[in-house]
Amino acid sequence: MARQPVVQACGKPLRSRVHDDAHGAIFANVSDFPQLPAGFRFGTSTAAYQIEGAATEGGRGPSIWDTFAAQEGRILDGSSGEVACDHYHRFEEDVALMKRLGTKDYRLSLSWSRIQPTGRGPANEEGLAFYDRLIDTLVENGIAPMVTLYHWDLPQALEDDGGWLNRETVDCFAAYAAIVAERFADRVAHWIPINEPNVASFLGYAVGTHAPGRTLLFDSLWVSHHMLLGHGRAIIELRRHGATSVGCANNHAPVWPASDDDADVGASKLFDALWNGMFLEPMLLGRYPADLMPLLDGLPETGDMATIRQPLDFYGVNYYNPMKVAAAAEDAEMPFVFRDVLGYPITDRGWPVVPDALREWLIMFRARYRAALPPIVITESGAAYNVEPDESGVVDDQLRIDYLDAHIRAVATAIERGVDVRGYFCWSLMDNFEWAEGLTQRYGLVHVDFETLVRTPKKSFEWYSSVIAAQQPVESA
Repeated sequence: MARQPVVQACGKPLRSRVHDDAHGAIFANVSDFPQLPAGFRFGTSTAAYQIEGAATEGGRGPSIWDTFAAQEGRILDGSSGEVACDHYHRFEEDVALMKRLGTKDYRLSLSWSRIQPTGRGPANEEGLAFYDRLIDTLVENGIAPMVTLYHWDLPQALEDDGGWLNRETVDCFAAYAAIVAERFADRVAHWIPINEPNVASFLGYAVGTHAPGRTLLFDSLWVSHHMLLGHGRAIIELRRHGATSVGCANNHAPVWPASDDDADVGASKLFDALWNGMFLEPMLLGRYPADLMPLLDGLPETGDMATIRQPLDFYGVNYYNPMKVAAAAEDAEMPFVFRDVLGYPITDRGWPVVPDALREWLIMFRARYRAALPPIVITESGAAYNVEPDESGVVDDQLRIDYLDAHIRAVATAIERGVDVRGYFCWSLMDNFEWAEGLTQRYGLVHVDFETLVRTPKKSFEWYSSVIAAQQPVESA
């Protein structure tokens, strides 16, 4: 889940196209829901540090998020991923929930420090065995794993040696990818090397609101480049060990200028190049945006861009909301500032709900990159609504239903306009540790009581299940 710059908005809630029946049961009226193309995949997404817990069990080493969360004031509520959802011990229960949901696809990430406690050297057999059990359970239940190698939890030992600023981390990541692919490629359907390298590099290394908490500003572009290089090196290793479907998961958003003023338009173009173009153009075209070249002088070494531009079987888009950008004051550290996106409903996280911006992004993306663009998968999309169970134990998160309904319809419209979108993965299967916001923001289809760890499917869970069921092909008698 991305932690984008917080923006505020106002407006009325979206009107849902679903309703409860007379008995209060939770079933959607999906008769008017668009029929998506055959084979369209509905899934859910999670990340290892956000759900697994068992931070000191099974030979796992510390990651940068363990260190970051232990520092006072870093996490909003002082929590950490030490226990999180305890998925490490409860994964069979969680897979059973997926099966009940009806999804055939699940995006998860592996904990690098559970597999290599220091990020180097031989693999930890206990860590590999845990993922063996999880992957086998998924496959046995007819659920195809989409595995992310790195969802932000760098082994602390590598950070101590410079982390992603250190080019040697790229070599370590490639070696880790080889270990994982050799063990799991026979059962994993789809692979993603790095989740949201823009978020990981900018929030972790530029402004310091995520682990490891560095504030390097534009010097963080070295991190971005090394993550992109790691992406390419990992794909080479994955394919060498038998992976047949490899993509990415990049956080993208339309970037809107705060006004028609030339300064605001220029600032928005610069931020768009940094947030979007900096990551998609190397992957798809083997080059950085021309507008960024003055900032990247001397950064790529010979052969780097060819390594980054590995063929992709799918392009993953993580979408949450558009961003509005204005020019900063002349003496500001950064040349842009973020403005409120007004006129739309907001989530409990304070992010604007703009489904049409997803449609806008997808259509623009196809128009701009055409032949270079592989099929698209929405690898994350969701919203925080912090609804608790009522006195009857029901979690009535109607606003999440509204959100998902509108965004899946936006995807359907983009498909009608010729965009090749193959799937939609909801963030998230269950409430979890939401990075710097800790346990304060609930994105899940399943409510988790963080005291008892009891799982309670929400109304949105039943709605999503009904949508998935309605999209299944009808078997002939």
